[in-house]
Amino acid sequence: YGSEMKNVTDRGQITKVPVDRKLGVVTAWDLGIGDSTAIWFAQFSPTEIRIIDYYENSGVGLDHYVSILREKGYNYTEHILPHDIQVTELGTGQSRLEMLKSLGIMAITIAPKLRIDDGIQSTRLSLEKCWFDEIKCERGIEALRQYQRDFDEKGNTWRGKPKHDWTSHGADAMRYLIT
Repeated sequence: YGSEMKNVTDRGQITKVPVDRKLGVVTAWDLGIGDSTAIWFAQFSPTEIRIIDYYENSGVGLDHYVSILREKGYNYTEHILPHDIQVTELGTGQSRLEMLKSLGIMAITIAPKLRIDDGIQSTRLSLEKCWFDEIKCERGIEALRQYQRDFDEKGNTWRGKPKHDWTSHGADAMRYLIT
């Protein structure tokens, strides 16, 4: 999303973005298994998407993320999670969806299972409507700027899929938020 984020930057859409108490907050998550979990916090108005916060961590359980949501104290109206939230954990026999609900997280929406390319294109088109809080979203903004396709050095060509690295989590969570 490098060129889209350059346009957002050039238009001054990375700035201080205050929380509008009249609007609810939507979260969008990418759940890491053995790597990072990323969460975007957004408010949708008729004309813009206000990206008010971002959180990323690894090596902690779902209870940690629920605690972070509570600490932030936003008025949550929806939590968008990837389709793999419904997979049952071997150790507990529960899905992550069931675990989140037992921790008090309601209003959960499962992100549509689209082709990755379709989601990326939708995100590219929607980023022009986004306003990012420059402080609270700093790491997420950088992830979006550096997100890229994977390069096949042997064939000296770009692969069709995105490169899986530290940027993937923030980029995937943004894709779930936008689509």
